[in-house]
Amino acid sequence: MLLSLKPHTPPEIAAAPAPAASAGAGASAGSGGGSGSGSSSGSSGGSGSSSGTKTVTGETVQTRWGPVQVRITLKNGRITDVTAVSYPTDNPRDQEINSYALPELRREALAAQSADIDSVSGATYTSDGYRQSLQSALDSAGL
Repeated sequence: MLLSLKPHTPPEIAAAPAPAASAGAGASAGSGGGSGSGSSSGSSGGSGSSSGTKTVTGETVQTRWGPVQVRITLKNGRITDVTAVSYPTDNPRDQEINSYALPELRREALAAQSADIDSVSGATYTSDGYRQSLQSALDSAGL
């Protein structure tokens, strides 16, 4: 029995040269073909108060299924809350996946007190974007 594999992209698209990124782009470009690489963009911002509580928003990370961005709340150098500011919601499957993935990612981030968290099964792209945006927020907060 002979099996053949069909490429995901037509040969003329796969063989086309990739456009060169400009030197001042600032954000890393994601690779095509559904490889899962994303690019980060956006600004990080934060606010604080005299009580030692600080809120920092991570960069928006472009994933295969849409943007992911998180905001963290810190008190005395510890993460007290993580909120997904933006995440894929374009179709019912996105909503289903994120209804279980985002709470799990939040629990993991609060327990780990870092961006060193596991991906949620079935939500790999969202998990990767969440982790990257979380790390961006932690970096902006100086942690």
